[in-house]
Amino acid sequence: MIKKLTEGVYNVGAIDWDRALFDEIVQTPQGTSYNAYLVVGSEKTALIDTVEPFKWEELESNLKQLNVKKIDYLISNHAEQDHSGCIPKILEMFPEVKLITNKKCMQFEMDLLHIPEDRFTIIDEGDTISLGDKTIEFIMTPWVHWPETMSSYLIEDKILFSCDFFGSHVATSYTFAKYYDKVYHEAKRYYAEIMMPFRNFIEKNIKKVEQKDIKIIAPSHGPAFDNPEYIINAYKEWIDPTPANMALILFVSMHESTRKMVEYLADALESKGVDVKMRNLTTADIGEVAMDLVDVATIVLASPIVLAGAHPNAVYGAYLANALRPKARFGAIIGSYGWGGKAADVLKANLSNLKLELYEPVYIKGLPKADDYSKLDELAEWIETKHKEIGVL
Repeated sequence: MIKKLTEGVYNVGAIDWDRALFDEIVQTPQGTSYNAYLVVGSEKTALIDTVEPFKWEELESNLKQLNVKKIDYLISNHAEQDHSGCIPKILEMFPEVKLITNKKCMQFEMDLLHIPEDRFTIIDEGDTISLGDKTIEFIMTPWVHWPETMSSYLIEDKILFSCDFFGSHVATSYTFAKYYDKVYHEAKRYYAEIMMPFRNFIEKNIKKVEQKDIKIIAPSHGPAFDNPEYIINAYKEWIDPTPANMALILFVSMHESTRKMVEYLADALESKGVDVKMRNLTTADIGEVAMDLVDVATIVLASPIVLAGAHPNAVYGAYLANALRPKARFGAIIGSYGWGGKAADVLKANLSNLKLELYEPVYIKGLPKADDYSKLDELAEWIETKHKEIGVL
């Protein structure tokens, strides 16, 4: 399916309606797209990025439908194979094409795709290429989400081709974003799962691209934005260092004891004005958990003790939070045991990347008793106090 952005600019990529999993970890319930953009100038033609190798036939068909006989420049904004995987096919189909990218991206593509070094033309920050009546400028936007990532800016049409930056895993038949509730949800999911660990870089890159007069943002996944402020402002909201007045309780319970603790703590927090989100790590959609992590001020991990350690699903939850590096400030570990173990130590060890102020773990034996509930009341008071100290409650 060819999607026209403006005169001479087309999305010639591929739609993957039923892709359910990305990178063997990221669930994609709305499918995804691999956007590749053809820019036709008065003298020359450029293709920006390609598609997953198994979608080559769609890209090839779209180029043939537009009667593309020659591509002068193939611009690679990102070396990950869902965007670069068909570069060898394009080089074969158009032997005279110049492969344009930055030096770091070149090295990745030499390693990942075995493209010879002499096929590359290296560009740097602010360099431009002319297509005649259209000019493309290159903007280095590293770590969104690989170190080599860059964006391309079509000066005359004011289009920013941002690759994964501002993207979303959504398969759509329409060109520009609409149905904004869904767009927001999927863009936030994409940010949470892929971009969140790089918040500081994102802030710098937003400042850099905002120096340009942008009319359209055209990412490499999901719909384009003809109101770029919408997605830029959403990103600013997500990277804001101030968390929300919310505690996320990630729990596993085998025989209801830990569940009773979790439910009691949730009620205690809500009575103190702290919003609560609970996720059972045995059944939760991990993408939804990642989205919760974007905003929360406090993370509570709750796990029974299994074979002297934490439940494996709780360990996974801790490991996930640790990898995604959310802006949460506070943490706690609670749970129940039968005859002892070191679950808290295991979970703590998996939170080492986070700058959490941790409450002393609350582990109780068997079903919670009155004294145990008092300990949870004290934990709820501590979370309330901490939220007040940072001004979110």
